[in-house]
Amino acid sequence: MAEAERITGTPESEPGSGADPVAGSEGGRPAEGGASAGRGPRRIAALLLVAAVVYLLDLGSKLAVVAKLEHHAPVEIIGTLLQFNVIRNRGAAFGFGQALTVFLTIIATVVIVVIFRIARKLHSLPWAIALGLLLGGAFGNLTDRIFRTPGVFQGAVVDFIAPAHFAVFNLADSAIVCGGVLIVLLSFRGLDPDGTVHKD
Repeated sequence: MAEAERITGTPESEPGSGADPVAGSEGGRPAEGGASAGRGPRRIAALLLVAAVVYLLDLGSKLAVVAKLEHHAPVEIIGTLLQFNVIRNRGAAFGFGQALTVFLTIIATVVIVVIFRIARKLHSLPWAIALGLLLGGAFGNLTDRIFRTPGVFQGAVVDFIAPAHFAVFNLADSAIVCGGVLIVLLSFRGLDPDGTVHKD
């Protein structure tokens, strides 16, 4: 075997080195790279699925409450602890930043672009879910800012979930907050979007 390898130029692996000359990878685990490559598209698909579900739920709920509840008295869901009360919000989530509508629209657009850039090297399902929540929520509120009155990039977001002693919000706001909290938890645990785990 050694003589044949000298003739053909094929390197002989050292006993116990774990190198596989046929696979050309250390540790004899070539399939692992292929599995990792296959996970990327699946994680992106999961991100887009979560984003689509969030977006459709947010859009459908806003269309329904505007059609049925706007300009009506609040509807009690759990007494006065939780009501549906439609308001138009030109600020950020939970009513902050009322005078910064255009600036907030730009921020939402930048967030969407950043998410798509991160998605190119996404191999973690928890990160896919977190980014999908952010993407769907950002698109939901951005749709309002573009298409609702008073005008493009200045539109007021439809809020309708009104807990007692708290700001009125919508499903997109909830998704953004949940996605943000999940990202903080993943970062705290050292899990990166590419699926690697680091420890400080």
